[in-house]
Amino acid sequence: MTVSTSKSHPPGRPRNAALDDRILAATLRHLAEFGYSRMSIDAIAEEAGVSKPTLYRRWSGKADLATAALTLIRIAEPPPATGDTLEDLKMALRNFSKSLLRPNGMALIGTVLAEEEHTPDLLRLFRERLVTPRRAILREILRRGQDRGQIAAAADIEAAANLLVGSFYARYLEGQPIEEEWADRVATIVWTGLR
Repeated sequence: MTVSTSKSHPPGRPRNAALDDRILAATLRHLAEFGYSRMSIDAIAEEAGVSKPTLYRRWSGKADLATAALTLIRIAEPPPATGDTLEDLKMALRNFSKSLLRPNGMALIGTVLAEEEHTPDLLRLFRERLVTPRRAILREILRRGQDRGQIAAAADIEAAANLLVGSFYARYLEGQPIEEEWADRVATIVWTGLR
């Protein structure tokens, strides 16, 4: 999966998508193994078989590269639109759960949060590339539910999105398994409260 970044690409020879994927996969491995602070651009370039200038032509710096790689753990799907708000919420949360439960998914998120004080750009890009799109999907589902009259017009959509996503982190931190039906349970509880 090739991930676009905010950087514009100069005219000329098109980028090699396979090379981008190789660099991002190496970055993800280094993030998981060493964390952000000990992740080395030199080591990533070496593992990917590229020069540092090749890497910097694609990503502006370490934070840009790291967050581009983190988007690989996100399973991208269009927002569900079955016409049934509860079913759409379940589908979106199942997708979110699959992304989080990929190998090192939660640990990589922790790596980003641990760097907040030292590398605020990393968290900013992480929010922009992963958090904001996920929450936008949930808010859209909930707003469509309001438009169809399946959710109360006065329902707090923002709080509902926090509850839906936050339940996964709370369960993980408590040391409880996130079973397949967890997404359905959470969606049902929140949806019931919004009606």
